Amino acid sequence: MFMHNYENFRYKFPVPQYLGAKHLLLNWLIKFIPKNLNIALDAFAGSQSVAYLFKQLGLKTITNDFLKFNHQIGLALIENQNETLTDEDLEILFSPNGNKQEFSLMQDVFTDVFFTQEQAEFLDQIRSHVHFLAHPYKQALALAVINRSLSRKITMGHFGHTQALNYANNHERVRRNPSLAKPIKDIFLELLPSYNQAVFNNQQENKSYAENILALLPQLLTTEKIDLVYFDPPYCDSHANYQSFYHLTETYTEYWRDKQFINQTKRYEPQRVSGFDKKQDIMTSFEQLFEYAQEIPYWLISYNDRSYPTIENLAVMIAKYRQVQIETKTYTNSRGGKGSVGGSQEILFVCQPKPIFKI
Repeated sequence: MFMHNYENFRYKFPVPQYLGAKHLLLNWLIKFIPKNLNIALDAFAGSQSVAYLFKQLGLKTITNDFLKFNHQIGLALIENQNETLTDEDLEILFSPNGNKQEFSLMQDVFTDVFFTQEQAEFLDQIRSHVHFLAHPYKQALALAVINRSLSRKITMGHFGHTQALNYANNHERVRRNPSLAKPIKDIFLELLPSYNQAVFNNQQENKSYAENILALLPQLLTTEKIDLVYFDPPYCDSHANYQSFYHLTETYTEYWRDKQFINQTKRYEPQRVSGFDKKQDIMTSFEQLFEYAQEIPYWLISYNDRSYPTIENLAVMIAKYRQVQIETKTYTNSRGGKGSVGGSQEILFVCQPKPIFKI
């Protein structure tokens, strides 16, 4: 049944820099995607690389992530079929900030935290013009590229530390990673071609959502006959807190004025509640998730051997609904979070309908 070969697709997903991203595991994951599917759902999409794989395979792709900056990638590269950023769009984005009273959030909150004042002003300048782009997909593409530019500029690719400016002034670190000292505009222009070239039409009505999956899934199943769902929830007790590590890109996308910005990194507060990142919530959340997904024939569930609950306990929960096959892949080096250090294992629960025995 699992007969796919990972090929050199014509369209390429822009390389992400995201803790837990499955981009480097696609060659492995594709082996377990059944043939003859029509609709696939990526329920915790993150970087969107698996959703993009579904799109490459010609499936109607539904993607969801409750963080809005990830949703913008979904709009830009999954739902969007044709819109790219042109030189005329860049002229709009790079125009002077004509509304500094309304668009000064980066300067006010993050100057001397992650950026010099000049770079913070440039970010506010870009943000002040995004809504002037002619199409929502162009707006999403601009946000996707600028957010990726931020993760490239900030050392370690996330925002859970306060070393960005120190490292940008460290000649040895800059020698190894020149992006630390580059202007954000230069990084944006370097990245843009890979995003424009990733836009393609797979002849399906794909859709990107930004919802809690426990609220979204029952609604989707009233209108969509989903054949495959991919679950890649936060690895509880194993990975970083995504809202803490990516608070800056979420704040930049939402451009909040009604949040508190706390601690040295100026993380927003209160955080959104996912139901999958705290031990007191996760068992109930998994039970609800599997109950809601009963109508979907095939499930793929990514997990990690250092997460809570244990592999064995999760397998027992899944076995109430599906026949389970457990696949493993060992990390050879660290990719962020104690759940993906060298020697730990990525787990894939390959779940099929239980056989029906006739008496």
